[in-house]
Amino acid sequence: MDKNTIEGKAKQVVGAAKQKAGELIDNKEMQVKGGVQRVEGKVQENYGKAKDAVKDGAKKFDH
Repeated sequence: MDKNTIEGKAKQVVGAAKQKAGELIDNKEMQVKGGVQRVEGKVQENYGKAKDAVKDGAKKFDH
């Protein structure tokens, strides 16, 4: 598993927590920043998955 996949998932968790905290304390800026962090995490996770898929595909061509 690529490190970007793991880091992306972690960013999503932190972003979700930040977004929820913003909702609880009625802080719109924190909500938005948390939402942005979640999206960044999702993009990073998908990038890591794509890298893994390319590596797996390259290994199949070698054999």
